[in-house]
Amino acid sequence: MDIGVFGASGKVGRLLIQEIKKTADLNLSSVFVRKNLTPALVQILPESAFVTNNLEQFVQHCQLVIDFSLSNALSSLLDILSQHPLPLVSGTTGLDMQSWDKLQNLAKHVPVLHTSNMSLGMAVLNKVVASVAKNLKEADIEIIETHHRYKKDAPSGSALTLGKTCAQARNLEFQEIYAPKRDAQRQEKEIGFASVRGGDVVGKHVVGFYLDGEYLELTHVVTERSIFAKGALEVARWLVSQPPGFYSIENLYAKG
Repeated sequence: MDIGVFGASGKVGRLLIQEIKKTADLNLSSVFVRKNLTPALVQILPESAFVTNNLEQFVQHCQLVIDFSLSNALSSLLDILSQHPLPLVSGTTGLDMQSWDKLQNLAKHVPVLHTSNMSLGMAVLNKVVASVAKNLKEADIEIIETHHRYKKDAPSGSALTLGKTCAQARNLEFQEIYAPKRDAQRQEKEIGFASVRGGDVVGKHVVGFYLDGEYLELTHVVTERSIFAKGALEVARWLVSQPPGFYSIENLYAKG
């Protein structure tokens, strides 16, 4: 399968290129770069890859696009994919409603999978927290996430996904109980978030369920960023054979 990497200059984008080069069934056919190639990217790009800053040419040289970029960049990509539909695997977070609408529209024509985290462990955690939130109905829920100093969005997309899963399990509207900052006493039913930024932490998420006299904390830690690239490739292999539709990583993992 011919893969196009969008967001190749980023950390996960570069890891994607390296992981694709190790596989026998996947080919890095096109790479999109907004400006000039960085030295780090030049060192790892195979000679056969088509490199361009033209979005239309980029999508014409691949069978599936994997995206790890920024929200505004993804929006531009989706505009082109609306004209030239291709299966899309996206791990970009911080999307606005317009981008979500574009994703949903593209999914009417091709399979699209968007997730805030490509790791198997996070997919399982997301399933587990739904069960805990439903069974420990009286517990206060707090989510603490830790990332490296350069992380741009807070709370992280993964933390928000976990919070939305807990809210859905309790039949609550997430936006009504979402508490990204606290400067007063916690309110009933709210889900609180705390974001820690520092060092080179890849990612840590703690979902706490706090009762009087006891509490339960579930923790997921990523120690190697390459897990996101490997996960994206597993998703791509699965997604390309699916019918048009909007998918989550839970459709692939955490079944049963």
